[in-house]
Amino acid sequence: MNRVLVIGAKGMLGQDLIPVLRTFFPAMEIDGLDIDEIDIREEKETIAKIEALSPKVVINLAAYIDVEGCESDQRKAFAINAEGMKHVALGALGCGAKVVYLSTDYVFDGQKREPYLESDPPNPINVYGHSKLKGEQYVQTLVKDGLIIRTQWLFGRYGNSFVSSILRQVKEKKGLSIVDDQIGSPTYTVDLSKAIAHLIQVNAQGVFHAVNGETCSWHTFGRAILRYSGIDGIEVNPISSKELNQRACRPSYSALDNQKIQRVTGVILRPWSEALKEYLSSTL
Repeated sequence: MNRVLVIGAKGMLGQDLIPVLRTFFPAMEIDGLDIDEIDIREEKETIAKIEALSPKVVINLAAYIDVEGCESDQRKAFAINAEGMKHVALGALGCGAKVVYLSTDYVFDGQKREPYLESDPPNPINVYGHSKLKGEQYVQTLVKDGLIIRTQWLFGRYGNSFVSSILRQVKEKKGLSIVDDQIGSPTYTVDLSKAIAHLIQVNAQGVFHAVNGETCSWHTFGRAILRYSGIDGIEVNPISSKELNQRACRPSYSALDNQKIQRVTGVILRPWSEALKEYLSSTL
């Protein structure tokens, strides 16, 4: 049976991706598994469950994304983000499935001052980035037609995001302090899901970047969330990353270039501000 298997199906991206895949591929069965059904840290279990389902495509969304937590527990970070991806790839190999891996802008160091290309050399500056890069390397070495999709700053209807955090905080505070020295592209999980589906549709291989268009700082993003939500009277103060006293370093500029996905699929991801307006209109 033609089947697409999504691992990490109950996460913020997974819950949007599955219905999008069902729309794009109506003749295929779309199955989803999450941590309560598959623990990708367990090699034998992961391989056996993937082989038993015998999918045509395996999409691995499962990840340890707590950047500060990764610094505190490097073993857990690599067990899920790197070795877990290896186990998924081995399971896919066992049934001849295509592998799709969701990666991150944090594989870059942030020293570039224009959007990163897929061909730019990775140089992560925190444990999370290192662990995700190792996952990418497993895909590249273990499978021939693997697809790696790097994205960033996700927001969506399911789970916690920067958007939901801002809207929650303004119910309790009259002022917010948000960093203004990190630049990227907020990305709507619905738009990202469609981009993933298009890449699978054309059997894309290699590394692709997929983010909503245009860039901003977290501070600018936060102000836009309040403005588009019709929330007034909240002071939003810009601060530096150093003022947060976080353990993990963050890249100061990690915008990703979308030209390759546009060239291969014809997809042009809309500006993040348009995506944010649609998201807020559907949730508020």
